[in-house]
Amino acid sequence: MSLNKNALIRYKTIDKCLQNQYRTWTLEDLIAAVSDALHEYEGKESPVSKRTIQSDIQMMRSEKLGYNAPIVVYDKKFYKYEDDGFSITAIPLTETDMNVLTETVSMLKQFKDFSLFSDVSDILQRLEDKIYAEKSNSKPVIHLDKNENLKGLHFLDEIYQAIIKKVVLVITYKSFNSREEKQFPFHPFILKEFNNRWFLIGKTKKSQPIRNLALDRIMRIDYDFNLPFLEDDFNADAYYKNVVGVTVNIGLQPRKIELWIDAVNAPYVITKPLHNTQRLIKTNEDGSIIIHLLLIENYELDRLLLGFGNGLEVLKPERMRNRMRSIIDKSLARYKEDL
Repeated sequence: MSLNKNALIRYKTIDKCLQNQYRTWTLEDLIAAVSDALHEYEGKESPVSKRTIQSDIQMMRSEKLGYNAPIVVYDKKFYKYEDDGFSITAIPLTETDMNVLTETVSMLKQFKDFSLFSDVSDILQRLEDKIYAEKSNSKPVIHLDKNENLKGLHFLDEIYQAIIKKVVLVITYKSFNSREEKQFPFHPFILKEFNNRWFLIGKTKKSQPIRNLALDRIMRIDYDFNLPFLEDDFNADAYYKNVVGVTVNIGLQPRKIELWIDAVNAPYVITKPLHNTQRLIKTNEDGSIIIHLLLIENYELDRLLLGFGNGLEVLKPERMRNRMRSIIDKSLARYKEDL
């Protein structure tokens, strides 16, 4: 049941009144207190009706909001809490509340390496303590994929701060294909996450194309405060519109890719498209389907398609089909080798 703001103000005001055991509260007293609160918070001049307050009391007593407030009437006139220590703000958490809080804390902790979340870190800690105290034996119902051992995560906040402050970085980098480290200035534009890895996107200089750097290959980070930051109107949504992953092969245009998907994998591909450009072209009698994608070919796309094994066939373009055939032939030859 959703609550509007006025109702919450009324419930909290009645609760505050009944917590005060040092005075008596008639229905008229509660009406006056609630009317004053609504005037203070919402600027409402007219007092609330007697029926509204009576309905509020009944709602607070009920289980509909989870309050179950022990409101009693004595001397046929005065209202109070039968339990002197009761408050609707101190009711125990339900099992549903616990599950929601557990998963929310788990999700927010994924971003613990960013300083923008540092202000809420103590709140998260208190929430974890509350959850543990209330239900220490509970198990999470949502499991979030994460890789705590991934290298380079400690650079996340440093890079984030450099991006928003427009500071040129001096990156010491060692790619998987290089034997030696290389150092170069880098103008950071955005941070991008893909397949549980983080990448820094930017340029080394204005005349150079956009480049992505894997954070796990960054060795060191320094700064060049003397080098003017490259003001580039980089639009990430437009830049990555027709790619899977982070690699945009400059010079290639998006091409229509036609794929056959077998009946086993078809439902998964339909309900979770490989890319937002996916279009269903045909559903065959055996349950298999043919789809079209409009993408720039890259390494990440190849890996995605190869992951389907014999459940997927590249029909077009011919160049991509031949490349896939070559990869599969080499893989088959490797399996034919004696161990």
